[in-house]
Amino acid sequence: MNTYSEVFDVVPSDLDDLDHVNNIRYVEWIQDISKKHWTHVTSGDIQKSMIWVVRNHNITYHKSAVLGDTIDISTYIKSNKGPISTRIVEIRSKTTGEAFVRAVTEWCLLDTKTLRPKRVPKEIKTLFVD
Repeated sequence: MNTYSEVFDVVPSDLDDLDHVNNIRYVEWIQDISKKHWTHVTSGDIQKSMIWVVRNHNITYHKSAVLGDTIDISTYIKSNKGPISTRIVEIRSKTTGEAFVRAVTEWCLLDTKTLRPKRVPKEIKTLFVD
């Protein structure tokens, strides 16, 4: 599997009224890292012909991240079936390795011209497997 990851610090704008990272922010991070992985691995021509939309997010919150925590976020494709890819995103403490969040997201591949679902081509599957 081809894993993509980033490291960054929690900043004040990430926090909610309880001074924890806001749940909406976690969803934004999940979507951002997924898109970055896609654009990092694929060419501009591929990106112009195919686009992903979320079908389902399943997010498990393990522990709250707070201001000053250093986040290690990673993602990979677990499986593909027809037009659906199942992507895993893990958000952990860079310092302790403890899990903050684990997400399993189903993404549906669309043809950019028709906006209809498109079976994940073999060329795309192989880009995301080591």
